[in-house]
Amino acid sequence: MNKVILRNIKSDDLPIFFEHQKDDIANQMAAFTSKDPTDWNQFCQHWNRILTDETIIKQSITLEDQVVGHISSFEMFEKREVSYWIDREHWGKGIATDALRQFLALVTIRPLHAHAAKDNIGSRRVLEKCGFLLTGEDKGFANARNEEIEEFIFTLRY
Repeated sequence: MNKVILRNIKSDDLPIFFEHQKDDIANQMAAFTSKDPTDWNQFCQHWNRILTDETIIKQSITLEDQVVGHISSFEMFEKREVSYWIDREHWGKGIATDALRQFLALVTIRPLHAHAAKDNIGSRRVLEKCGFLLTGEDKGFANARNEEIEEFIFTLRY
């Protein structure tokens, strides 16, 4: 089995994240993305905020020394959230589940919350496999779809 490893984000990872972010299909699935995934300056500003904010816990996800995504935990609306992105080329291989399990060992803050578009079955399964329970529903504007969509809220209590 392929070995998924989390490590600190390096500056060389950012162009890889940017390429992942430009994938139209991945954006549609994630739904809640940047307004313009092809805007390098906006991307750099966003990641500069992430990298300089010490309250955000962030890691690169690697597979056989190749960066395949990233995972982070941050405060949003006074709740601790988790979010991840996996390069579409690597979907369906258990990488997100493995990465989230490892991340949950690093980030022991509970409760921990996550949001997923209702139709993002893959992300919902990842969260459920890692012990998150469906605790609510909401609606939010999804930049990638240019409309308000329904989402599920998941919570990991322990």
